[in-house]
Amino acid sequence: MSQKKQDILTAAERLFYDYGFRGVGLKQIIQEANVATMTLYNHFDSKDKLVEAVLQQRESRYWQYLDSHVARNPQYPFLSAVEAHCQWLNDYSSQGDMFIRAIEDYADQDNKIENIARGHKQRLLNYLENLATEAGITNGEDLAIQFTLLLEGTTSMTALINAKRATAQALSMARMLLNEAYK
Repeated sequence: MSQKKQDILTAAERLFYDYGFRGVGLKQIIQEANVATMTLYNHFDSKDKLVEAVLQQRESRYWQYLDSHVARNPQYPFLSAVEAHCQWLNDYSSQGDMFIRAIEDYADQDNKIENIARGHKQRLLNYLENLATEAGITNGEDLAIQFTLLLEGTTSMTALINAKRATAQALSMARMLLNEAYK
């Protein structure tokens, strides 16, 4: 990827996160990325295409983050996933979830943006179901749903009680869910 394209994506992600998708115009992104208008349009046909690329890049980073944490502590994959998610919130998402914002802003428009955002949430559920299957948990689907609810709730609460406190509560709840699942 060219440096100019990366500059556009970085500036757009930060601005979309801080001000929302509807609150940011392409002129502001061009100015923040310090690129020419044609440079932006050479890489992205429209604002929607830029939003799609930002969400895809963010999702890729999220999965790299989660996978690397779980790989470092494979004997406790669920706790590692919770820790990774909470660290992600602390590092990149302490004021809300960009994917939920995308679902809200682009709902019912039959577009790729909403599909990317909803797909991210579905992949999280599937990921946790796979962890449950690999761990030999009998009712892994229920545990995956519970952990998805836990992670999504932690995401919401981070903006209210801060990432450190939300992390402590999430890990405590994760341990309770795991104790119950292994009974």
